[in-house]
Amino acid sequence: MTAPTGARQRVTMRSRISLLAALCVGGAVALVSLGAYITVYQGMHQQVDENLIERANALLDNTRVITEGRTEIPVFFLELSDVKFDVIDASGESAISIDRPVARPPIRDEELKVARGLLQSNVRTDQGTDSRVYAVKYTFLDNTALVLSQSLESTKATLAKLAVVLVVIGGGGIIVAALAGLAVAGGSLRPIQRLTAATEHVTYTGDLRPIPVAGDDELARLTHSFNTMLGAVAEAQERQRRLVADAGHELRTPLTSLRTNLELLLASERPGAPTLSPTDKAEIQDDLRAQLDELTQLIGDLVELARTDAGADVHEHVELTEVVEQALDRARRRAGDVRFEVNLRPWHLIGHAATLERAVLNLLDNAVKFSPPGGTVRVTLDDAGTGYAFLQVADQGPGISDADLPHVFERFYRSEEARTLPGSGLGLAIVKQAAQRHGGSVYAGRSVDGGALMAMRLPGHPG
Repeated sequence: MTAPTGARQRVTMRSRISLLAALCVGGAVALVSLGAYITVYQGMHQQVDENLIERANALLDNTRVITEGRTEIPVFFLELSDVKFDVIDASGESAISIDRPVARPPIRDEELKVARGLLQSNVRTDQGTDSRVYAVKYTFLDNTALVLSQSLESTKATLAKLAVVLVVIGGGGIIVAALAGLAVAGGSLRPIQRLTAATEHVTYTGDLRPIPVAGDDELARLTHSFNTMLGAVAEAQERQRRLVADAGHELRTPLTSLRTNLELLLASERPGAPTLSPTDKAEIQDDLRAQLDELTQLIGDLVELARTDAGADVHEHVELTEVVEQALDRARRRAGDVRFEVNLRPWHLIGHAATLERAVLNLLDNAVKFSPPGGTVRVTLDDAGTGYAFLQVADQGPGISDADLPHVFERFYRSEEARTLPGSGLGLAIVKQAAQRHGGSVYAGRSVDGGALMAMRLPGHPG
């Protein structure tokens, strides 16, 4: 039966770190132990070989001998206590005749080759007797070989003890490493656990308060990044809340007016109710159309503002002069007798043409709305010389008061003069967001004619 995914994930990170630490230490201990064992193994076998060779050379260099049987035996032979020895001929028979029984080394093909002169010397391990055997040419008798062997039991016993010690130390090291890994994992994962608990808290409660940060390591930077994300989410929620609240407030007025006019028309159609004059009906119908237009514009601006908030893809090459010309064509069709003076210089940027056109059109419509009959709107696009261009729209209207200047680009903000004119109060907010989406900014001031001056500062390069 499979464990729940959440429980498996809670255990996995900690167990992974512990297992990784244990594996790393275990691998290191295993390599060191193997290297130590091989080194000691080879060293002890080499020591046995050197001991045999040293004794054989001492025997061959000793000139004091005794006569026993078919050959002469050096007296030094009698000093061999822990080594078996023999002198063999080419057939493998012993060339030594001694009355008392003597344990002799094992004889194989290698020793016979030495006795026959095919090899000068040879050393090997005899598996049958578990001993190390050394054979060398015997200089005192032709076609003979001196053979010595020494048991490896003590060597193997020592190696076995060494293996046990290495296994015990290695196992203890692995256990200590696993415990240390658990401790390190517990301490290291504590900030991650706090971060996880915070994300779960945000998920369940919607509380976007920052998480306390301690230290300056990677986890602290991760927490800082998470707090930055929480701040962005909180800001987005606040913008959404304000948008919904402001939209509800702005929608209430035209909806209330629509309802009042509709109820008045419906009431006049009831039997026995006072009838409305054709003039009153025409006025109510005009009001309904105006309110529907206002409501339609408000909903369109809200949709545009929400779309801009979501962040449209900005990746296409835009010729800003063409965008301004297209917006001017649309603005002229509804500008009446207001004229446009246009001075545009080529400017290119990477952006979203439709968003920029909507922003420019909003600036133009705003200027037309406040311009006097027969007035002139001046539109200029010029290189600022710092990698930015200024698009300026100036009208000849009443201008913007000093108290209203800091707020003209806020959502639903309308000055005292603008509240009597049609509009949603979102046009300039859309301009601001479009400029910011393209890495630019917006400005408001007074034109040389005393009217309003609206400007967008956009990055790019001249054509």
